[in-house]
Amino acid sequence: MKSVAGEIKSQGKIIGFVPTMGYLHEGHLSLVRNSIQKTNTTVVSVFVNPAQFGPREDFKDYPRDIKQDIKILDKEGVDYLFFPDTDEMYPRGYKTYVEVLDLQEKLCGRSRSIHFKGVCTVVLKLFNIINPDIAFFGQKDTQQAIILKRMADDLNLKVKIEILPIIRDKDGLALSSRNEYLSSKERQAALILPRSLQKAKRKIEEGERRTAVIIKKIEEMIGKEPLAKIDYVEIVNLEELNAIETIKKRALLALAVFIGKIRLIDNIIIEIKKKGARFKE
Repeated sequence: MKSVAGEIKSQGKIIGFVPTMGYLHEGHLSLVRNSIQKTNTTVVSVFVNPAQFGPREDFKDYPRDIKQDIKILDKEGVDYLFFPDTDEMYPRGYKTYVEVLDLQEKLCGRSRSIHFKGVCTVVLKLFNIINPDIAFFGQKDTQQAIILKRMADDLNLKVKIEILPIIRDKDGLALSSRNEYLSSKERQAALILPRSLQKAKRKIEEGERRTAVIIKKIEEMIGKEPLAKIDYVEIVNLEELNAIETIKKRALLALAVFIGKIRLIDNIIIEIKKKGARFKE
């Protein structure tokens, strides 16, 4: 892969990169299509990264179907698939990890203590191997994207990181490989995530700016769903991910909820303008 990337670069071509853990869905493919549109060469990686899973998380059971992924990527016109095995990425005796302090300890980092350390490590390794000009990530993982942007800035990386909108199913649920774990009842219960965000949007559109009030409304709504258990509901700034009391300009409303045993995340980005509120979701 390093040799191929070097040859592409020597031809003056722009490399677009989409890192994934496979089991591809339309959310992944929206990133792939943007890369194909904006760059000369698109590389997609498929690697289920053990370093970002905690000891009680679903690494062994995480959905995998590399044959189907290959068919999908071939149909989309992807130039290269990078599919390393674990021993290549983390050979015996591996000791080096990358952390973005402070940011990694907030929101999802509170309940997934090693997650972003593993994400940053594997993404930096992938950047070093593939040497992309642009890397594409989805807004569903906004905290991850913010952390990776900070890593790229702090370590003087040349790669540009683009964050693209959340892709949702027809009923509003954000697409995720983990949705495959949900039973039919849990799938219906999971709709409480986007519905609670829509309720929050309406409150903000009506002029509510106090974060405690908005969070309380969301928690009350999710609390009525028997299969749902809140991990967190927070409204934070987009720079340091610190909680704020009042929405003034831009903010991230993020939530993580267990539906049965499956932990799902969702969010909206809020922008307050003179003419009212706008949202990215």
